[in-house]
Amino acid sequence: MLYLGIDPGRGKTGLALVSGSGEIIRLCVAETNDIVKEIGSFLEGGNLIAAVIGDGTNSAAVKDAVKDIIPVPVETVGEAHSTEEARAIYWEENPPRGIKRIIPLGLLTTPVPLDAYAAAVLVRRYLKEKKNG
Repeated sequence: MLYLGIDPGRGKTGLALVSGSGEIIRLCVAETNDIVKEIGSFLEGGNLIAAVIGDGTNSAAVKDAVKDIIPVPVETVGEAHSTEEARAIYWEENPPRGIKRIIPLGLLTTPVPLDAYAAAVLVRRYLKEKKNG
């Protein structure tokens, strides 16, 4: 049981493949213009149950572009504060090393874009909503 998270944006879109338990399987940040091609290769071999897309910037256009190539329902989830949650997940999975360990996480910038982690946050929100009814 895998879920595809999509955090749409104007220039780039985050993709996350997440298990039914919320575990992040795969992450990718793609150019929004190439999203259809990227999703095809990103999902290769996956047993997809549903896709979850954020309701923010460029959501409608990206949803229209991908709903024809994804053979599962595409659900919409609120994106509010997903980047902050994504930042926390990033630092949890990649704790700072060396001198950066003593700097508060709120002052550190991540060395990678957080769009894919935000897509994982969206899937986790969807799974939580689904579980809570």
